[in-house]
Amino acid sequence: DVRYTPANDSVVSVEIGDGEMKASVVATEPGAGGADPTAEYLRGVLQSHGVVHGIRDEVLAEFETAPRYNRPVVAAEGTRARDGADARIAYQFKRDREGIPLKEKDGRVDFKDISRIENVVAGQLLARKVPAEAGEAGMTVTGTVIPAKPGRDAEIQIGKNVRLSEDGLTAASEINGQVLVLAGRISVEPIYTISGDVNLHTGNVLFLGTVVVRGSVEDEFSVKAAGNIEVYGSVGKCTLDAEGDIIVHQGIAAKSEGSVRCGGSVYSKFIQHARVQAGENVIVTDGIIHSQVDANRTILCQGRRAQIVGGRLRASEEINSKILGSVAGTETVLEVGYDPKSKERLAQLETERHAVEKSLEEVERNIRTLENLQRMQRKLPPEKAQYLVEQSEQRGVLLGRLEAATRETGEITTYLMSLTSIGKISASERVFPGVRLAIKNANLAVRSEFKFVTFFLQGGEVRVTKYESFNEDLMRRR
Repeated sequence: DVRYTPANDSVVSVEIGDGEMKASVVATEPGAGGADPTAEYLRGVLQSHGVVHGIRDEVLAEFETAPRYNRPVVAAEGTRARDGADARIAYQFKRDREGIPLKEKDGRVDFKDISRIENVVAGQLLARKVPAEAGEAGMTVTGTVIPAKPGRDAEIQIGKNVRLSEDGLTAASEINGQVLVLAGRISVEPIYTISGDVNLHTGNVLFLGTVVVRGSVEDEFSVKAAGNIEVYGSVGKCTLDAEGDIIVHQGIAAKSEGSVRCGGSVYSKFIQHARVQAGENVIVTDGIIHSQVDANRTILCQGRRAQIVGGRLRASEEINSKILGSVAGTETVLEVGYDPKSKERLAQLETERHAVEKSLEEVERNIRTLENLQRMQRKLPPEKAQYLVEQSEQRGVLLGRLEAATRETGEITTYLMSLTSIGKISASERVFPGVRLAIKNANLAVRSEFKFVTFFLQGGEVRVTKYESFNEDLMRRR
């Protein structure tokens, strides 16, 4: 039986290092009758050496049960300061438009629908600032506080058409357009410029501002804009759709496909085999050939080679060209004196009324047959009685549709008759046979050549007078 000898107890020393971020204990092996240090004793030794922070209780407990002699055991660790994260700008739009996922159509990638434009609308959030963090202070094992570095601040840098909030934490667009980050600044451009052609490289274009194409728009592609579209080259069998004006410097040759539509005016060198709709005017210098053109105001074709040949042109106020028709007598239909959209709706209503009246005749015939059968047999078989009920219900539906179509037809007719711009058709040089004119509801088929004339409506008939010039301000683009 070994007697406890305090003089032979394990001797514990403390080493503080790593800039006071670590404290280690080193214990000697006890002699005969000597005791190992307890966790509580080790804690006391550490504290007596000024170690007050980061003491590892689990290490002390483990040392008590399984002591390790004559080598340092890390018993306390300081807490390192955590510097604050820098402020950062979280962009609310895709900055890299090259990494756009390709869309498949029928198993094939449709390159036309690749868009490299990031459209935004007025008021849309573009960026949010995530503020810098203060960081967390650290502490050495001896209790000295280690200050943390706060994160560096950053500001949202803005360019044109972007508004910064008063607290500087958010940026929003002031207009519809294309958002760009140039030299670190967020800008919104109301104009999207394509330096070359609209083709597979650009894909179809959809933009909430004005689009300028320095080249041409190739076949099968589309350009749609909330502002204007200006094309310095030519336009093929494409779709152009603008809320504002469409300007084509070289001309539109649509090969009887595609369409050009705008809420303002169309300005083009020529229009050939195309469908064109303008909310205001269509202004052309070199000719409108075999095209369907609708303008809610005026169609002007005036220039050295200005000629309207073939197709059908409709304008509410005026059609004015240097030459109408051709020597070959090509059928050219010109209609003025009404709103083309209303006239088109009238034609749709007429078709609808005709179809309803035809269906109504058939339903009436079926009802008469069944009623005659009922009189003869006194009582119809169940399936025929049910059919009579269905046909009577159908008659009610058809009568309702006929009444609605008749009412709308009357409203549009009244509106068209009330239009103050009765309309006129003019040729500053000549009109060839083959031209068919319509002013409101009066028609005239031109059978002999006219020179320097204006056709107008008088007493319900198309009359002719000497040429009346057009408003030259219309030829100037706004």
